[in-house]
Amino acid sequence: MQLRPLGRSGLQVAPLALGGNVFGWTADEKTSFAVLDAFVDAGFNLVDTADVYSRWVPGHRGGESETVLGKWFKASGKRDRVVLATKVGKDMGEGRIGLSRRWIRQAGEDSLRRLQTDRIDLYQSHDDDAKTPLEESLAAFGELIKEGKVRAIGASNYSAPRLAEALQTSERLGLPRYESLQPLYNLMERAAYEAELEPLCRAQQVGVINFYGLASGFLTGKYRSEADLAKSTRGAGVKKYLNERGRRVLAALDAVAERLRATPAQVALAWQMARPGVTAPIASATSVAQLGELLAAARLDLDAAALQAIDAASAAV
Repeated sequence: MQLRPLGRSGLQVAPLALGGNVFGWTADEKTSFAVLDAFVDAGFNLVDTADVYSRWVPGHRGGESETVLGKWFKASGKRDRVVLATKVGKDMGEGRIGLSRRWIRQAGEDSLRRLQTDRIDLYQSHDDDAKTPLEESLAAFGELIKEGKVRAIGASNYSAPRLAEALQTSERLGLPRYESLQPLYNLMERAAYEAELEPLCRAQQVGVINFYGLASGFLTGKYRSEADLAKSTRGAGVKKYLNERGRRVLAALDAVAERLRATPAQVALAWQMARPGVTAPIASATSVAQLGELLAAARLDLDAAALQAIDAASAAV
């Protein structure tokens, strides 16, 4: 597996990341363990989670995904084969939200305990926090780095102006800088990222690990009509893609997939991996079989004709 540098962090990651949002939610502990084993044993290494996963589920409090990962690390002994990414900043209830020094410090310790590890390889700001000065947040991350509890930091859901301001703040004050960005980016969601974030990240050598790489499952081809929306709990989230552009994108993916003997999901992810500036799209799997299909995308080489056809069909309007 050819690894890619994640920004200037020194971390090297495989070209596809595993999303941990499903661990302890739509994938139970046993299934999560099997998926994680298969992912790492296939030569991949970047696993992304967050403290807030999966607080949105009735009866959950947050920390469920990290807890499952921690149990897997202990049971498998594979911690050193994983580049572990988690996040802080989303609302954990009882005022536990944002990027203040106090909360970053506390949340970091809480995550380390749940993950049963002594370090977080990539600690990410899950959301921008306009109420807290950037220098306070970056300095707090710097303390964790000096203590050996964090190796590098990244940002998620930042606008281009705020990411640029954060990078400038780091340079001006000699603080750790965000080495990665986790934006929403896929064939159905191109405009916002490509207009401002992509050129900024490429110019500043910031790695990109985009989320919703399969547009909540739409790019698998599973949802092609209103009737298909009832196929899963995520169906409602893809209704907005059932339009002329969405059908055009699926048709292009179908054509390329048929020619290359691949699946639409593999083609969609391979297109992202080939995009200049993208380090590794993030995709989730709730079974080993589903994971196998996704991992095959990393071995799929799209020729110029395929890239051009997909580009044209998915061009932002």
